[in-house]
Amino acid sequence: MSDTADKTGFRLSDFLPYLVRLFYRDVSESVRDIYITAYGLTVAEWRTMGVLNDHQPLSASDVVSRSSMDKVNISRAIAGLQKHGFIERHVDPTDRRRVLLRLTAKGRKVMRHLVPLVLDVEQQLLCGLSEEEQAVLIGLMKRVRANAAAITPYAGRMKTTKKMSRP
Repeated sequence: MSDTADKTGFRLSDFLPYLVRLFYRDVSESVRDIYITAYGLTVAEWRTMGVLNDHQPLSASDVVSRSSMDKVNISRAIAGLQKHGFIERHVDPTDRRRVLLRLTAKGRKVMRHLVPLVLDVEQQLLCGLSEEEQAVLIGLMKRVRANAAAITPYAGRMKTTKKMSRP
């Protein structure tokens, strides 16, 4: 252990945000290999198709809010998916200012091919965990996410507390 770790008690390798980042990277890469290899999809394209597979038709703004991705990435994903013929755009008949997205027959075929493959990877990731442990894991992840959403951003807390000087 370094002198700094001795003094602070902090070890990056045990820090929850760091562990979550490693978890995210490893889990995402195991799934990403499937849709990249099979169809050359980007993460944003896959996630957009996944959202539309669950809920369609949707506007691009709806996809953004359901995907945890920003407008720029979703906009690029929509353009790429249209180019490949996986999604189509339609004017909303109830609000002509709004454009709705939906999977095409080709896009639905892609999803029917990919979903069993990614679900198989999910099962491999959860291998060795009982159904009860899987439910506990998902529940804990949701609780930590809710806790994170409830935390005031650090910059906001700094305005109300005395700023610390740098060493």
